[in-house]
Amino acid sequence: MIEILSLILKNGDPTWNKTVPNWDRAPWIETVIYTIRDPKDTAVSLYYFSKMSVFFKDPENMDDFLEDFLCRDIPFGSWFNHVKGWMEMQGKDNFMFNTYEDLQKDLRGSVIKICKFLGKDLDDKAVDSVAENVSFANMKENSMANFTLVSSEFMDHGKSPFMRKGIVGDWKNHFTVAQNEFFDKIYKKEMQDVHVKFPWDTSMEK
Repeated sequence: MIEILSLILKNGDPTWNKTVPNWDRAPWIETVIYTIRDPKDTAVSLYYFSKMSVFFKDPENMDDFLEDFLCRDIPFGSWFNHVKGWMEMQGKDNFMFNTYEDLQKDLRGSVIKICKFLGKDLDDKAVDSVAENVSFANMKENSMANFTLVSSEFMDHGKSPFMRKGIVGDWKNHFTVAQNEFFDKIYKKEMQDVHVKFPWDTSMEK
C-alpha cells in the first residue's frame, strides 16, 4: 500500500523512490486506508518473517507459533484487536479499508477505487503504471521494496526472502487439519461481534 500511495502521489512515476515523496503536501494526509489480509495467510507470512528477522523470536514449529499468534502477545499486538479497533472507523468519510485479496483479484480496479477515495485523478496511463509497478512480481525484484538493501545483520534472506510468494491461500500448504480447526474456533470467537464480511469468512463458516 505504501508503494501504491507513493506512485499515486507521483502520478504513476516509477522513479518516485529516487526522491522522498512530499507527504505533507498530499491533500489526503488525514485519510486512512487500512489493508487487511486473511489472518491465516498473515500468520504464515509472519512465521517466515520471524525466521528471517532478528527482531522476532525464531518459531520452532507451526503449532507453537499459532498458539502465540492466536492466544498470546506477539510483537505489534493481536491481529484480532488490531482489526476490530480499526473497523470502528467504518463509515467515516476519511476511512477506507480493502483487503489483500481484493488487490490480488483486481489490482487495477483497486488502484482506481483508491484514487477515487483520495480525490486523485489519474489518466489511464498513470493508473496502468501504478498497477504494473506494484505487482508482486515487480516489487519482488525491486531492491527499494524487497528489503534486500537491509543488512543481513537484521534480515537473513537466506532463511526466507522478505517477499516470499504473495499468493492467496498459501496457508493451505502449511496448516494441518487440526491447526485449521483450532484457528477457525478462535477466529469465530474473536470476530463474532464484527459485522463486516471479509472474503475469507466463507471458508471459516464450513
